Amino acid sequence: MPEERIAPVAVTRVAAGSVTRNEDVLAVEEPLEIRVAWEGHEKNISVTMRTPGDDDDLAAGFLFTEGLIRSAEDIESIRHWGSPNVIRVSLRVPIDTSKLDRHFYTTSSCGVCGKTSIDAVRVLSGAPRPSAAQISKEVIHRLPKLLEQHQSAFRATGGLHGAAVFTSAGELLGLREDIGRHNAVDKVIGSLFRGGSMSAGQPPSAVWTAEGRCPPPEILMVSSRASFELVQKAIVAGIPVLASVGAPSTLAVELAREFGVTLLGFVRDSRFNIYAGEVG
Repeated sequence: MPEERIAPVAVTRVAAGSVTRNEDVLAVEEPLEIRVAWEGHEKNISVTMRTPGDDDDLAAGFLFTEGLIRSAEDIESIRHWGSPNVIRVSLRVPIDTSKLDRHFYTTSSCGVCGKTSIDAVRVLSGAPRPSAAQISKEVIHRLPKLLEQHQSAFRATGGLHGAAVFTSAGELLGLREDIGRHNAVDKVIGSLFRGGSMSAGQPPSAVWTAEGRCPPPEILMVSSRASFELVQKAIVAGIPVLASVGAPSTLAVELAREFGVTLLGFVRDSRFNIYAGEVG
């Protein structure tokens, strides 16, 4: 596990009849500024609080799921820029900066109505309607354990979200952790996007791993609740199933039903609820 993701801190532990002073391990939280450069222009488009690590994937995934770029070929280079907390993405194509204002509704406290939010998703680079994937109940039941097994930083700290992408058979294609659930999703989607298996307006393609060629990604599993923003990211990535350990929101359900996403909540303890779509 990369040491940049965790850090020791002094702690006083109070229990029945005892007080001890020792050391605890916590998740690191630091700001990341994402800058974009294209055709002589440069713009700071986001500052997000994230856990360091996989910053390239985070930046690429954010640009893709916000509809600002369409394919991995749009990216010329990604690198830290004068600081480990600033990352600069150089693009081969121009971006529509008017999209930046339209897309920054992705917090639950923004006060934007549901209709406006869903209308914005409809124009996200021609977001595809995910195909109705038939995933077996047995595969869904295995996902929480598979997610937990690969969350090394969470096991050390208890303070990080996990997001993983699986095939329809439950094969793990990628997993990322972050203190922010949106960042964890952007990181894992960004890793597949940079590998060429995702592009706007197209269904995901097969993924090449160390073991060889795998079927395309079909399931996004998250260790958090299923918010509107996470459904939005699954739609743009063309992933037809979003499974969450926690509950979905009403707007997440509405969006999933409109765009053909299978939305599962409370996926844990050998049970789950189906809020949109079907499971085989």
